[in-house]
Formats: sequence, C-alpha cells, structure tokens
Amino acid sequence: MKNYRIVIVSKGNAQLQESEMREPTGNEVIIRNHYTVVSAGTERAWSQDMNNAHPKFPWYPGYCGSGEVVAIGPDVKNYKVGDKVVVNWAGHALYSIKHDWTVPTNYLNTNAGLGATYNIKQEKIIKIPENVSMLDAAFTNISSFSFNGVRKLHLEIGESCMIAGQGILGVFALQIAALSGAVPMIVSDFSPERRALALKLGADYALNPGDADYIQQVKDITEGEGVRAIVEVTGSAIALQQALEYAAWEARVSLLGCTRIPDAPIDFYRYVHCRGIQILGAHTMTRAKVESAPYHWTQEDDYRAFLKLLANGKMKASEIISEIVTPDKCHDIYAMLGENKNPPLGIVFDWRNL
Repeated sequence: MKNYRIVIVSKGNAQLQESEMREPTGNEVIIRNHYTVVSAGTERAWSQDMNNAHPKFPWYPGYCGSGEVVAIGPDVKNYKVGDKVVVNWAGHALYSIKHDWTVPTNYLNTNAGLGATYNIKQEKIIKIPENVSMLDAAFTNISSFSFNGVRKLHLEIGESCMIAGQGILGVFALQIAALSGAVPMIVSDFSPERRALALKLGADYALNPGDADYIQQVKDITEGEGVRAIVEVTGSAIALQQALEYAAWEARVSLLGCTRIPDAPIDFYRYVHCRGIQILGAHTMTRAKVESAPYHWTQEDDYRAFLKLLANGKMKASEIISEIVTPDKCHDIYAMLGENKNPPLGIVFDWRNL
C-alpha cells in the first residue's frame, strides 16, 4: 500500500512525498493516522532553519497525532487491529510504525544542537478511551509538554500563576495550572482572540504584554507581591525579562517555550540572584524517562492524565483549533509559518480521506 509523508526538502519548502508501506514484522504495529497536529513554534523554527534548530534537510516535521491500528506483526501481544491510539514522534504521515514493547534506544539530542546522547526508553503505545474523540486525542503528545512545564513549578493551591503566551502549549498550561489551584490565574498574549479564548478556558485575567503599564497591571492583580509561579511559553527573551520584573520574591519561572534567540540583555544579578528566583528548564527531554515521581511524571503517564481529563470534560482541546487542512496543502502551511510570526493557534492535518 502507499504511504504519504510531509517532508521539508529545503528551507521553507514542504512537499507531500509518496512511498511504499511495508508489512509489519516482529513486534511492529502499523497505525493509520487520522490527524496530526502542527507544533507551530517548533516546526516554524526547524523548517526555516532558525537559531538553535539545526535541521538537516530533508527534514520530516510532526510529532503529535492520533490513529488506528491497521496491521500487527506476529509477535504483537497487547494491541489488535482497530485499536485507537496516540501517535507520537512519527512525523506528519498517513502510516506510522510503532512497537508493542519498551525497547532501549539511544536518542541524539539534536534539538539542543549539542550532540548530547541520552539513553532513554521508547515510549509505549497509549490507547485512546472510547469517550475521547480522535481529534482531541491528537493533541496528547504536545499537551504532555505543558504538563511537564507546570509540574516543575510545584504549584500549590492558592498561589498566583502567569502563563506568558497563549499558543498551543500556553493554552494547555493554562488549563493545567487552573486545575492545580492557581489563584489568580493570569495569562498574557498580544492576540485579543487568544486572550478571549483564555478567559473561556479558566483564566481570571488576560493581559496584553504590549501595554505600557503591563508590569504594573500584574503587580496590581497580585496586590503588589508579583507572581509566584510563571510559565514562559513565548520563547522570547524579552518576555522572560518581563517575567522577571513582575515575579514575586523567590518566584519560580518555568521555561516551557524554546528561547532560541537571546534578543534581550537580562540583568541576572538584579532580577534573579538578589531575589532568589528559580529558573527551571522545562524542555520535554528533561522529563522522567522510566518511572513517575511527584512533579516529574513520565511521558506516558502525562498522556494518560490528559486523556482522563478530556474524558471527564476537565480539559479542552478542539476549542483551540483554527484550521483543519488536507496534507496536500502542506506547502502553503509551511510557507505561512515562515511568513507569519504569530500563526493560527491550532493547525491540524486531516489524513482520513487520503
């Protein structure tokens, strides 16, 4: 059968390529994707060969989706044809190959551009509950990044929290922080549409970081104390500088967004050292790999948490979708990402009719 996969053949140039899909062997599971989600910030940076991305073309984007098991190898024990499953780290493709068991593998951390090798475990395939839609479940992997970013703050009930940036990661971080008991729950974003959505999804305040009195607004909301727990999702060094200015004494700042360009001189002595601020790297590769612990859950356990919260109606996913497109529109999508610094909130490729 034919497989189709989106590939970035050169900077900003995306194509839908055709290939032959082989039959599964051993413990392999073949999944036919229903939906894959575009991670706009990351895929923009890598497709445009931006600072701290370092792609090698051809580059295959995409790491988040949902699909259905359509074939299994002779050694598969835990899955059957027809199972609905989370698809992760498999690119934007019609078919994906995963494995039935956990196997050791080496991961070259090319995202960091440092050549560091980590010995991690290949993730298990997580089944999607019957009462969770395939479209909502397609966001499972990317939502786990937000879980990691919020968990690292050790957020306690009644603490003030700011989510700086309301892209996909920020929208999920908002919901997770609100469920964790953050009060007041504050967000910031330049987009009035994103701020309006944030208020619907649990924010108490939604601010514009471009306002001249933005820092003072945050201080007034927190009765002069500043914010105790901050998730920085924009990836902007300027936004981090702002966060340090409205942070409370001994606040915690989680860097969930990838700060690829150091475009702001930060006075670390004044804003960090002298005020006891904790800055926590929250890249997904920093999470627990094998066994969950308080505030450090594995990828698979965060998947299950997200799916349970979706099933119980306590988290929302499809509300953030701005556009569902067929894969043959991939060139236009990646061209748009290259031209638009503030792309649509949620872009999804629909593979069902390919």
